[in-house]
Amino acid sequence: MTNPLDSLYTELVIEHDKRPQNAGLREPFDAEVHHVNPTCGDEITLRLHLDRDDRAGGSLRIRDISYEAIGCAMSRASASIMSDLLIGRTTEEALPVIEHLETVMSSRGTVEADEELIGDAVALMGAAKFPARIKCVLMAWKAYQAALVETQAMGER
Repeated sequence: MTNPLDSLYTELVIEHDKRPQNAGLREPFDAEVHHVNPTCGDEITLRLHLDRDDRAGGSLRIRDISYEAIGCAMSRASASIMSDLLIGRTTEEALPVIEHLETVMSSRGTVEADEELIGDAVALMGAAKFPARIKCVLMAWKAYQAALVETQAMGER
């Protein structure tokens, strides 16, 4: 029996592409970034909204991630899955999810994904075997990281 994660376009990827979570730019937001993948033309504009959560020791909680994504189904689905996974977490809770996803994607299929940690993002792991598609998957995640850096830099002023 073949592993469904060996496929590039899993059912979950197709579902997130057809019915994206958190798509459409919303306010309020703390940072907005625009990323382009020059290799294939995928683009994303991402907005990040954070709040300080006193119940979580003053950590920054991700209140909203909204975006407009243009490009392949893989990049659009990745943005949808990412926003769904990260909204509601603190930035500290999001970090291991992002780090694991990047490790698995850069492994070219040699590192097994921890589904418990990355949830639906496991559906994106088929792209790890296709070097040209890795950037498609990671673009939204890199945009989130850039927006987080921008938000933190603004907070230090």
